[in-house]
Amino acid sequence: MKILDKYLLKTFLITFTSVFVILFFIFILQTVWLFIAELAGKDLDLILILKFLMYSMPNVVPLVLPLSILLSSIMTFGDLSENYEFAAMKSSGVSLQRAMKSLIVFIAILSIAAFTFANNVIPYSSYKFTSFRQNIAQVKPAMAVAEGQFSEVGPFNIKVEKKSGDKGNQLTGVTIHKKKAEGNGISNVIKAKSGKLLSSEDSNILQLVLYDGYQYEDVIPKKYEERRKIPFAKSTFKKYTMNLDLSKLNKNNAEETITLGTNSMLNIKELSYTLDSLNLSYTNEVVSFAENIHSRSGIDNGPMRESFRSFEQDTLPKKVLKKEVIKDLLHEFTDVEKARFLELAYNNLTSANFSILGSKEDMYSKRKNINNHYIAIHEKFVMGYACLLMFFIGAPLGAIIRKGGLGLPIVFAVLIFITFHFTNTFGKKIAQEDGLTPFLGVWMSSIILTPFALLLTYRATNDIGLINMDVILTPIQNAFKKIFTKNKTKDNVH
Repeated sequence: MKILDKYLLKTFLITFTSVFVILFFIFILQTVWLFIAELAGKDLDLILILKFLMYSMPNVVPLVLPLSILLSSIMTFGDLSENYEFAAMKSSGVSLQRAMKSLIVFIAILSIAAFTFANNVIPYSSYKFTSFRQNIAQVKPAMAVAEGQFSEVGPFNIKVEKKSGDKGNQLTGVTIHKKKAEGNGISNVIKAKSGKLLSSEDSNILQLVLYDGYQYEDVIPKKYEERRKIPFAKSTFKKYTMNLDLSKLNKNNAEETITLGTNSMLNIKELSYTLDSLNLSYTNEVVSFAENIHSRSGIDNGPMRESFRSFEQDTLPKKVLKKEVIKDLLHEFTDVEKARFLELAYNNLTSANFSILGSKEDMYSKRKNINNHYIAIHEKFVMGYACLLMFFIGAPLGAIIRKGGLGLPIVFAVLIFITFHFTNTFGKKIAQEDGLTPFLGVWMSSIILTPFALLLTYRATNDIGLINMDVILTPIQNAFKKIFTKNKTKDNVH
């Protein structure tokens, strides 16, 4: 490797490493902020918090890596242009393409590594991250309730004055509010002097054992006059055991559970295998549903079809059946038969409509799940291609603007990356809703920015500026010249 290649590669690597570490730290802080509710006030030790961060770190790389390449490319090539190092290279016969050669090889290797990372490391970390969030309460049962404040666990709000013991499972001063079934107000209040939390790593049930307490429960009388007195029933207990569902601790919506539970935890081979099963199941369900609707219509074997078939065979001539189009099929039937046919048709339509509405949401959910798996496959390739794309945008852009440091390069990098990320998110969202194919949805941002990268590379290698200001300024200057000439001519006339 020549001295020039070593110098450029060293300069780029120093900038890239610094930028990557800074951005990685910022995005990790964002992850902590997103899940702060699951960490704060749960008496988690340092090891559990470090595991939480370790499992979440790989999921940050798809955002940090392309942005780091873009910013470091602009900063490196902008600094070289600002210090006239590129001018010295060109005067020595070294073109921009030749100067970028070693970096292109490095970025290509980095792109392959990014694809491998996305296909192997990220699925494994997603699995561990999701399992850790779901099982953290089993490892640390005391996290179910926070000290000195109400913690919501399913239909219960639990408050503990003090926690003690090695695992924090010994409770003092327990207050529990049970919410009403309709979700408004409280129907049951339990107060106990002490309690204990018991859990097992093999079970999703957390046992809360209470000692020496009272239970207050609302009583709803049948008479309205007695309801205004707000009566309640009070009972005492020496020991009372409650079962809490640990799955209620993680308030993930259904969409997040589907996404984290399937596609993000699989590599390409596993995704392809899963997609074969999902597509086959979806196709079979659609065919089965269509056959079910068709059989309900009664066209083939129902009484309406039999009546029409006998009517065609007995009443209508064969010539009419073959050549003429009958506008009113019911004109030969009596009013009673017409009413029976119309009632049967109405019942069939109503039944079909209810069946379609009932299956629509299920079909939509399965179609969305299939799209998410296709999106997950394309995302692994997009991550590798994004590294190349951001380099071919950042390197020529830095050579054109001729500014290094953290000023103007950060502005350009943020604008370009926001465009890339917003378009990518927008495309994936439309693809999930089946508005676009998963390929177009995921690759939309890359398709839009690739011509921009080619344009910048062309203008940088041919020493053309980012914007040809003469095209904009020349018409303005000519207009001012004409106005000035007219005014001068008028002054001379006067």
